[in-house]
Amino acid sequence: MTRKAARRDGRLKRHVRLRSTIEGSPRRPRLSVFRSLHHVYAQLIDDVAGRTLVAAGTTDAELRKTVKSHSGNEGAAAVGKSIAERARQQGIESVVFDRGGFPYHGRVKALADAARGAGLKF
Repeated sequence: MTRKAARRDGRLKRHVRLRSTIEGSPRRPRLSVFRSLHHVYAQLIDDVAGRTLVAAGTTDAELRKTVKSHSGNEGAAAVGKSIAERARQQGIESVVFDRGGFPYHGRVKALADAARGAGLKF
């Protein structure tokens, strides 16, 4: 097994372990975070109905115009602010945070802090 595959498998194991205790509902959806090498994505998911309520990412056209670095903390913070604004438009104020097996550090933390600063509670 290569080092890259081992890291990915470790993250997926952590994600499965986290998901055994975290579940989103219509009143309190799950804020799922995914970060790739170049981009950061966030979704609000209703696990009961199995559908995505709101999504944002650094690939969105409106965020591409305003953010200089898509892969850094600045891009993650912009995604956090965007997902919080879109959630509040849908009437969602409280969520369950799902870090997706990633460490709560760097871009994941920047996204969470920006979402909290924009009014989401978790």
